[in-house]
Amino acid sequence: MSTAADAVTEALSELHTRFTRLRDGRPADYIPQLARTDPDAFGLALISMDGHLYSAGDAGTPFTMQSVSKPFVYALALSVLGLDEVSRWVNAEPSGEAYNAISLEPDTGRPDNAMVNAGAIITTALIPDTPAAPRSDRILDCLSRFAGRRLDVDEQVYASEAATGDRNRALAYLIRSTGPLPVDPVAAVETYFRQCAVRVTALDLAAMAATLANGGVNPLTGDAVVPEPVAAQVLAVMATCGMYDASGEWLLRVGLPAKSGVSGGLIAAGPARFGLATYSPRLDPSGTSVRGRAALGALSERLGLHLMHNPALAASTVTLVATAGDLPAAGAAPQDRALRERVGVVVAQGAIDFTAAERVLYALDESRTQGAGPVVLDLGQVTGVDRVARAMLRGGLGRIAAEGVRTAVADPARRLALPGPGQRGAPPDPRSFATREQAVAWCAGGPAG
Repeated sequence: MSTAADAVTEALSELHTRFTRLRDGRPADYIPQLARTDPDAFGLALISMDGHLYSAGDAGTPFTMQSVSKPFVYALALSVLGLDEVSRWVNAEPSGEAYNAISLEPDTGRPDNAMVNAGAIITTALIPDTPAAPRSDRILDCLSRFAGRRLDVDEQVYASEAATGDRNRALAYLIRSTGPLPVDPVAAVETYFRQCAVRVTALDLAAMAATLANGGVNPLTGDAVVPEPVAAQVLAVMATCGMYDASGEWLLRVGLPAKSGVSGGLIAAGPARFGLATYSPRLDPSGTSVRGRAALGALSERLGLHLMHNPALAASTVTLVATAGDLPAAGAAPQDRALRERVGVVVAQGAIDFTAAERVLYALDESRTQGAGPVVLDLGQVTGVDRVARAMLRGGLGRIAAEGVRTAVADPARRLALPGPGQRGAPPDPRSFATREQAVAWCAGGPAG
């Protein structure tokens, strides 16, 4: 396992172990097929903007999207029709009510937002439908591009929803009675049922959330699925409406745009940072995964992911990945130059948080692709390292050193040193030098500085 994968996967694995013990809630049973799922399945996944995948538990277990499909179909509608046209049919205000509530404006009949069922049914109906490109096919194609692979429909779950979805049919007819449903209610709801029955895994959902976080570009495939303004609009509605009547509390405590589904899926997005997803069918009374909610809340706190804590992130954290032999070294003897070729060097800059630390750890791995040679991390241009990033970098360097590899840091400001007096049980400080050249010389076999 790579250094970066150790750091992030360790966090996911610890949360998986911790919250597996949660036995509250039960799978949705109003759709009979969902009641047959394994109540103890539990998976977590995270995908960074660089396309790095991390997971724990049952992240590869398939399940149906249900309401987690809503933001992505909303994105498709916005891409095709634009915000002004979509807003003629569906509002963007928090409803403060459950997902299946009758939340319609008194005068216009518009649903409050596209995350509640009434709004999602209209959003689905807005997708163009032609003989050459049927509405259901357009939706499935779009969801597949978000996931980065071809998805399919679970026909058994679709049949189960179609057989028991009378409340959604009633919502569609009620909307139609006020005027704003653009297609036949039966057709609108049947397409909506198929959309909800699209089959995914937690890894798929993490990729989909990461695509929204990455301005509409899938970080795994490079596919520009939706324009950047559309991704921003969808994340805004997810932040205010994605968790229904608990959206305010979620944003306050967890601080990430999110969307839940009654099959047990839950996604969250950190703009320009990552996509997160969990799967666990045990639901609370609001229809949200009990374990997923707890795990994402704990992960946000542990890694400092709250959106308001990190309003901006520099794009170029890592400025150089090379060997010391590629760098100037005045007066180095030929034998010294041969030794320097074995020393990997990673240079970082700016403020380092969780996302930046993940990039640095991957760069350390990249610098060692030719073998387990010594490695130097140069923090001379770093302006700050937060608590989470410090622990990640210290842990990653410690793992490399534990392999018997010489590991050093050019850290003139002592940013990786633990603040205050020595802390009992804390790992030792990385071997630190005032300059990169001193660190390289030591790693190449020179005397300790």
